[in-house]
Amino acid sequence: MRHELLDPKIAEHHGRIVKTTGDGLLVEFASVVDAVRCAVAVQQAMPERNTGVAADNRIELRIGINLGDVIVEGDDLYGDGVNIAARIEALADPGDVFVSNTVHDHVRDRLPFVFEDLGERQVKNIARPVRVYRVRDLGAAAKSPSATAAPALPLPDKPSIAVLPFANISGDPDQEYFADGMVEEIITALSRIRWLFVIARNSSFTYKGQAVDLKQVGRELGVRYVLEGSVRKAGNRVRITGQLIEAETGVHLWADRFDGSLEDVFDLQDKVASSVAGVIEPTLQAAETTRSSNRPTNDLAAYDLYLRAHAMYLSSARQIPEAVRILEQAIKRDPRYGLALASAAVCCLRLVLDGRSDDPAADRLKGADFARRALEVAGDDPGILASAAQALGYFRRGHRCLARVGRPRPGAQPELRAWVVHQRPA
Repeated sequence: MRHELLDPKIAEHHGRIVKTTGDGLLVEFASVVDAVRCAVAVQQAMPERNTGVAADNRIELRIGINLGDVIVEGDDLYGDGVNIAARIEALADPGDVFVSNTVHDHVRDRLPFVFEDLGERQVKNIARPVRVYRVRDLGAAAKSPSATAAPALPLPDKPSIAVLPFANISGDPDQEYFADGMVEEIITALSRIRWLFVIARNSSFTYKGQAVDLKQVGRELGVRYVLEGSVRKAGNRVRITGQLIEAETGVHLWADRFDGSLEDVFDLQDKVASSVAGVIEPTLQAAETTRSSNRPTNDLAAYDLYLRAHAMYLSSARQIPEAVRILEQAIKRDPRYGLALASAAVCCLRLVLDGRSDDPAADRLKGADFARRALEVAGDDPGILASAAQALGYFRRGHRCLARVGRPRPGAQPELRAWVVHQRPA
């Protein structure tokens, strides 16, 4: 089996067998994408190999994949990078491919697979819990003649979200009531946000117990965003995790966890639901502002830098100086990247207003320059205009303001897009 299947597949995906360990293999790949592709290809081929073979004689594989630093010693590899892969493999069921969160973060938008979040797992000899994902192959299902795609529902006029049933990873079926109740509380809390369209519980719970493709959920329910999560109970303590994802792209917008005691179940559910709603509202507002950009950059590296800086800006004021540095890298790559210019202007404004600037005078000049350049490329983009106006309104106080009015659609009323500040000529 190894010479007929494993060796050719590993070579095809540019892997290298480091060593054999009894009935196991340690394989190194230069690309984590190749590693996951190879693992799925191997597991896809195994059922055919076992056809007609007695159950006691079948060969079934478990595969664990991790991305991390390793120690090279001769032809061997050591270190936590290898240890975590081994521990993840031990968690997998026969026929499964399990990957760590580092692998998931690198490949989730680059491969046609579903990654089922199994939550954090404490593994032997590793200090911190490891978040584990099960890889589900979508390619074979998509190619099946019997596979039919459900028609996509049109998106509503306002931002829309579905809260999927949270996975109960406690190993205790009696905790299903708590996981379901948690989701209902979150749906209720989100429904109080008037500008947000929230899918009803009856629709979202049709996916309970299924490994779903979030892009498919978005199409079937007609939503732009999906909230999913898990509940894990240990003794009288419970941990709830949640992650907000843009359905169309699979981009993770927010993730967090909440710990509490089961002494007062309803109080804990209310606390988590209000916390999730409170965090998600500004996150969705930021996502909608970003999505509204009419001129995305053509430089993928600049776009990646912008996303990293945007996440820093939202997460902590202490990270704003680093966010400015990263945005400057994005602007260097694309000097006409309006979103990056406007975000850099707002970051400079925050540094000055919050008293975190090492050189307020320099940051004022820098922020005003970013805002001015953002206006030059903004067109009628409301997000860029609003951010640039906010920054210039502070850095160039005392100058006149002009209102830009976007050209209305035929039959529509003129719409005030944003206030734009221009310096008054001397």
